[in-house]
Amino acid sequence: MPILCGGTGLYIESVLKGYALSPVPQNQELRAQLEGKPLAELTLILQDLKAKNGSTMHNRTDVDTAQRAIRAIEIEQYNLHTPTPERQFPPIPYIIIGVSIDRELRRERITQRLKARLEQGMVDEVKGLLDSGIKADDLIYYGLEYKYVTEYVTGLLSYDEMFRQLEIAIHQFAKRQMTWFRGMERRGFTINWIDATLPMEEKLTAIEQLIRRE
Repeated sequence: MPILCGGTGLYIESVLKGYALSPVPQNQELRAQLEGKPLAELTLILQDLKAKNGSTMHNRTDVDTAQRAIRAIEIEQYNLHTPTPERQFPPIPYIIIGVSIDRELRRERITQRLKARLEQGMVDEVKGLLDSGIKADDLIYYGLEYKYVTEYVTGLLSYDEMFRQLEIAIHQFAKRQMTWFRGMERRGFTINWIDATLPMEEKLTAIEQLIRRE
């Protein structure tokens, strides 16, 4: 039985809905034209292209950094002139199981996980990656932990600023995840929610019962 595990609901929905995603090659000429433009200007260019393609700015991480914005523009520009061919995907029988957690408990666990992640060597990991020759901009591109810890290591943020901003960013990301899952339910997907506070054995028993019922 294949299991697709996502923190990001888009991954799951793209498979179940058969999204026609195509690889987009790098456009060096376009990248050269966009290089050096401020993020605000790149955001406007991206918004204009998305409007022409009939897509929306639902993915905020597209404009987290100039590098991300340029890649998003590259994709939209490609899609504008290279329509994705229609493909038929067979329906996939599935059952979706979600972990339901109280908002305050979720926030508490996120903070605990962040503290543990930093105490277990995240800063040293980033320092090692930078020392190995990886550019700071490349690490910042990956967002969240790598972005803020890199900004701390390179002196752009103090430790307290890094922790506070990163904590807020992760809370916001988790909130957007839940917004997406609720949207999936409105779009007709049934998500079977299991209480996150249950012991693992009880969670597994509940999942087994759901699968048998299907």
